[in-house]
Amino acid sequence: MAFEKVTVPIEPSPRFGRVAKLGDADPVRRAIPAGARIGYWTAPDRWTLRRFDWPAAHPRGRLLFQTGRGDIFEKYLETLAHFHACGWSVTAFDWRGQGGSGRLSGNPRVGHVDDYAVYDRDLAAFWTDWSAEGEGPKIVLGHSMGGMMIVRGLADRSIDPAAAILVAPMIGLKSPIGAGIAGRVARWMASFGDSARAAWRTNERPGSVASRQSLLTHDVSRYRDEGWWQDRHPDLRLGPPSWTWLAQGFAGAAALAVDPRIESIVTPVLMLIAEADKLVDPRAALRLGARLPDAQIVRFGRESAHEILREADIVRDRALSAIDSFLDAVVPPR
Repeated sequence: MAFEKVTVPIEPSPRFGRVAKLGDADPVRRAIPAGARIGYWTAPDRWTLRRFDWPAAHPRGRLLFQTGRGDIFEKYLETLAHFHACGWSVTAFDWRGQGGSGRLSGNPRVGHVDDYAVYDRDLAAFWTDWSAEGEGPKIVLGHSMGGMMIVRGLADRSIDPAAAILVAPMIGLKSPIGAGIAGRVARWMASFGDSARAAWRTNERPGSVASRQSLLTHDVSRYRDEGWWQDRHPDLRLGPPSWTWLAQGFAGAAALAVDPRIESIVTPVLMLIAEADKLVDPRAALRLGARLPDAQIVRFGRESAHEILREADIVRDRALSAIDSFLDAVVPPR
């Protein structure tokens, strides 16, 4: 496994842990914390994925945080600081084809992958290497697409966490014409011309009259964090998905809906579901949660958009409290 420093310097912040909101100048959300490092992990096929590591001085365990489509781990520094303050050594990596993990399309602004099996292999290989790097209980947390990939990893037995947390998991994609028809349209569009071309031009989904911010979070300041990081590191910026990515997303959700291995997942799972989510299908997530042998589900209403952990404090604090209580029960502090 290769591990090296990023060539672009990012100034560390001496502050960490939970702090009072400081608006757009919040140093917790807009600086890499002291003691953390950004580097690269090399996959078996020699592709490099950008990773973030923040060891705890006396860790109660280790937590792998996986973001959603198009995300960068900088968006979640405030949440990673919370887990670090709770005693967890925290790791994250950008999915292949996004953030600082290269691109799979000729257009660097299009999020493309030929097959989600690429993500499966990266997660499985990273988990193996990461597991060998330290001791203690291992926890995995996945937001949106990261949540789907964690469920796939649990079903494949390619990861073996002590507990899993799924935040607004992409168990189904929202579409104004229905997932079945939308999936067929995406496959048809991907079969013509450049399959890596953008599925649409702007926003998080086509045909939406809502602003991108309102689809993701009600907290304007936290929403602006992403743009702040991208303005300083333009190579991290990503736009819409490709038709193939979209077709794979619909197909992956349909496969999970009938996968008999879901009922045999024994890992304790906590699911945080935003019932007013306009990007992923909360009903599909709830149906999958009902099939899991050991699952707790926390629901949020209209107060929460898709990015629960980047929502307004009233939502985010409740979500973190639920996660902390869940982890205290399944992996008690030593």
